[in-house]
Amino acid sequence: MSEDERHELATRRFLVHGTEVEVLEGEWPGYLVVIGFPDIEKARDWYDSEAYREILPLRTKHITGDVILAEGVAPGYDPADTAARMRRQAG
Repeated sequence: MSEDERHELATRRFLVHGTEVEVLEGEWPGYLVVIGFPDIEKARDWYDSEAYREILPLRTKHITGDVILAEGVAPGYDPADTAARMRRQAG
């Protein structure tokens, strides 16, 4: 593992790890893992890293799951702006 990959590993933080969820609406097939990174580029760098490829079989051989990237919101975020944009797009 390179020095850069070790740094990427150090910048991530498990926010939720293997937690069984309480489904209030819709369906959820199992557990949830959420890993936080300082920004979405750091998350992409980690996903594309040799370090991640080395541990990937630990996940893929033992569980079925999906991997997504989602950009977080900044402090002071106003959800009304996003709600208005989504309403406009839904038309």
